[in-house]
Amino acid sequence: MTTLVSYNPSSGEPIGDVPVTAASEVPTVVQRARAAQPAWAALGAEGRGRLLAAAAARFEERGEELGKLITREMGKPLKEAVREARGCAAGLAEHLQEIAAAVATQVVEDKRIRSEVHHDPHGVCAAITPWNFPLMMPHWLVLPALATGNTVVLKPSEETPLCGQAYADVLAEGLPEDVLQVVHGADETGRTLVAAEVDLIAFTGSRETGKKILAAAADRLTRVILELGGKDPLLVLEDAHLEAAARFAATNSFRNAGQVCVSTERIFVPERIAARFVDLLAQAAGEMTVGDGFESDTRVGPMINGRQRDHVLRQIDAAVAAGAVVAAGGKGHHGNFIVPTVLSGVTGQMAIAREETFGPVACVTIVPDEEAAVQQANDTPFGLGAVVFGADDERAYAVARKLTAGMVGVNRPCGGAEGTPWVGARQSGYGFHRSPDGHRQFTQTRVVSRPRSDR
Repeated sequence: MTTLVSYNPSSGEPIGDVPVTAASEVPTVVQRARAAQPAWAALGAEGRGRLLAAAAARFEERGEELGKLITREMGKPLKEAVREARGCAAGLAEHLQEIAAAVATQVVEDKRIRSEVHHDPHGVCAAITPWNFPLMMPHWLVLPALATGNTVVLKPSEETPLCGQAYADVLAEGLPEDVLQVVHGADETGRTLVAAEVDLIAFTGSRETGKKILAAAADRLTRVILELGGKDPLLVLEDAHLEAAARFAATNSFRNAGQVCVSTERIFVPERIAARFVDLLAQAAGEMTVGDGFESDTRVGPMINGRQRDHVLRQIDAAVAAGAVVAAGGKGHHGNFIVPTVLSGVTGQMAIAREETFGPVACVTIVPDEEAAVQQANDTPFGLGAVVFGADDERAYAVARKLTAGMVGVNRPCGGAEGTPWVGARQSGYGFHRSPDGHRQFTQTRVVSRPRSDR
C-alpha cells in the first residue's frame, strides 16, 4: 500500500502517514457516496442538522488536541491553531439553522399561478481543500454541502492529510455510513476525483489549480464553486491614523506567515506619509517573533514546505534586484522560516507586485495621490479582498467603492458582518461561500408551478 507521509514544516520530521487512495478506487468511493445520498437527503434539513450539530461538542472538547495537530502538521502558532479548531464548534447550531432557512421552500404567487421554489441537493459533492487552514477550510465546504443534503467526498491537501482526516473523523461520528468519505493523495487523486461522476466540485486553493478544475468540469458541465487566490491591496489615505494602519498591515501581512488568501500583499501610500508609514511597519515587523508554533512567544511560523519558502525568497530577491528597498527582514531565518519582510519602493512591474506571494512579505508602493492608488490597486487579475484606512469614514468608504475586490474593509479587515458572503471577484472567485445565497450554491434550484386553487 502506498502511503502519504506528512512532515512537520518546522523541523522537517515525519509526524504520520495516511494511505493514498488509488485512482482506480476513486469512482467506487463516489458510487458509495451516491448510494448513500437519497437516504441522507430524505432526513430533511432538520434531521441532518441535528446529526451535524452534535459535532460542536466534539470539536470543542478536542480543540486542544486538534490545535496541536495543526501546529505539528502546518506550523501555525498553537494559540491560533486551537482557535481554528474550536472555531469549527463556534455557532455551529446557528449556522445550521441559517442554512436550513436559506434552502427552505419558497412560495411565489401571482393572480393565476402558485409556484414553489425548491432548493434540492445536487447529489455528490467533491470538496478539495487547502493546507493553510486545514480544519476551517474543510469546514467551510463540507458542512454546507452536507447540511443541504449532498453527500461529500473530501480530498484534503496532501500537505495536511492528518488534519483533513481528523476533521472528517470528528464530523462523521454519528453520521450514516458513506455520507462523508475521504480520499488522500496529490495531483492524480485530485484529477481523478474531478473527472469522476460527481455533481458539484467545491474547491479552495490557487488560481492555477482552479483554472484546471474549471476546464476539467466543462466536459460534463459539472457545477463548481471556486474560492481562489488573491493579491490584496491596502490603501492608506493621507489622513489615516498611521499607527493603526501599520499595525493592521503587519498583522494582516504576517499572520499565518502570510499564508492566507486575504493577506495584505500590496500597500499603496501617498508620498507625504510614506517614510513615516514604512518606519512604523518595519518596527512592527521587527517585533514579530519567528519560531516553532509550540513556542509561546511565536507570532510567525514556517512556510508549509521548502518549495514555498524558495518561491517567496526568489520574489524578494528579484524585487530587490529591480530596485525595491528592504526596510525589514528580506531573508530566510532557518529551515522553512522567513523573517517578516517589508519592502518599499515596489513598482507594478515587479513580479512580487503581480504574482501571489503567500508569504510574510509586505510590499509598499508610493503613489502621488488617491486616484493613482485606486488605479494601481485595481491593476490585477485578482479581486478577493481589499482594505482602505482613512480618518474620514465617508471619504474612505467612497474610495472603497472604487475598488474591484469582492470584499472591502474600511479601517478593518475585509470580512463582512455575520450573514454576508465571502466572495471573490475577477479571477479570485467563481461562486462564493457563506450567507443565504452562498448556501444555496450547494443546491439545485427547481420551480414547480400549478394553477391557483382559488381561481
